[in-house]
Amino acid sequence: MPVEQFQRLGVALAIGFLVGVERGWRAREAAEGGRTAGIRTYALTGLLGGVSALLGQSLGGWAFVAIALPYAAAFVLFKQHEQEEEGDHSVTAVVAALLVYALGAYAVVGDRSVAAASAVVVTALLAFKGVLHNWLRRLTWPELRSALILLAMSFVALPLLPDRGYGPYQSVNPHELWLLTIAMAAVSFVAYAAIRVFGPSRGLIVASAAGSLVSSTAVTLHLARLNRATPAGIRRHVGAALLAGAVMGLRLCAIAGVLAPALFQRLVLPLGAFAGLSAVLGLAATLRPVEETGDQEDSPMKSPFDLGLVFKFVLVLGAVMAATRILSALYGAHGLLPIAALGGLADTDAVTLAVARMTHQGVDVRLAADAVLLAAAVDSASKVMIAAVVGGMRFAAMFAGGTLLAAAAAALAWYWAA
Repeated sequence: MPVEQFQRLGVALAIGFLVGVERGWRAREAAEGGRTAGIRTYALTGLLGGVSALLGQSLGGWAFVAIALPYAAAFVLFKQHEQEEEGDHSVTAVVAALLVYALGAYAVVGDRSVAAASAVVVTALLAFKGVLHNWLRRLTWPELRSALILLAMSFVALPLLPDRGYGPYQSVNPHELWLLTIAMAAVSFVAYAAIRVFGPSRGLIVASAAGSLVSSTAVTLHLARLNRATPAGIRRHVGAALLAGAVMGLRLCAIAGVLAPALFQRLVLPLGAFAGLSAVLGLAATLRPVEETGDQEDSPMKSPFDLGLVFKFVLVLGAVMAATRILSALYGAHGLLPIAALGGLADTDAVTLAVARMTHQGVDVRLAADAVLLAAAVDSASKVMIAAVVGGMRFAAMFAGGTLLAAAAAALAWYWAA
């Protein structure tokens, strides 16, 4: 297949060219011939890797090795001389060159998309050297420890937990509960990182919007904890919590729109009104200019998340989820509204998913819409309780005021649509 071979060699050449552009730009002030490798050398390295892979396929693996070893030795030798003159002890250029050679070879014998994507990642890591080093200098031990804990929770503990139900009516799923724990911790971690990167106001907006795609309850919990640590930023915290509620409303609309268009038509006006007014109030509170006071200070929180608080919260949500499943198994569609109210304490998405499926099994669409709205109302009320218990009464009062205004707009829209 000559055409395919030419295409694969083209990808190998492009990989070397991409990395070479970054390497050449970084050393663009060097005189001609004053550096070991630039854009041409890296481009040729990628092509050499591709050609040597073709030779290895035709003649055997010894042909690939016969080219790879002398190339690697020559590059290391030339780079050593260059670094001795400059007093440079970095091995990055050598590793980059070997990666270009290997990716060029893989583009010919393996998946071209994987090779190209890897080249983009390599180039990005090389290009963001200064950003990465600055970030590493600013990294604190609590931040590193929290990241390691989160990674261990996700990639070590989670795969070991059974993904099936236990107890009455299979109401308790260890894998699901641990996944919820990870989500709660991850939302707090992302919010902490966003505030560090974008600053208090913009960081809270970014974190609340992103985190609420997973769980607006987790976002509210984090903001309440943040407000307890820095009560001077209460207006920003309330605004971000209202934004989380807006995303929750849009998320429920999206679920209904995908699974049950008839249910979506019933929900779009009330949930849209709730989301719209919550977003307006949230942005107004978060972006409003402030005076030069302590309100502009960064959060003094020492850790991205409080694992003990996360565990306690997840245990409560897990108990509510288990009770909801038991009631659902016992009463089915006949107890839809009480089950939706109980489910709203833990997971409005699950309620909306279940109700949307029930509409295809004969459940009245109006009753289904009422169930979803009831779950959303209970969810909002539970977040006000979280705000009061964790964030303080003043935070809860301001958050409750904005939530009640949005709920009133939703009620008017619901009444008008009915």
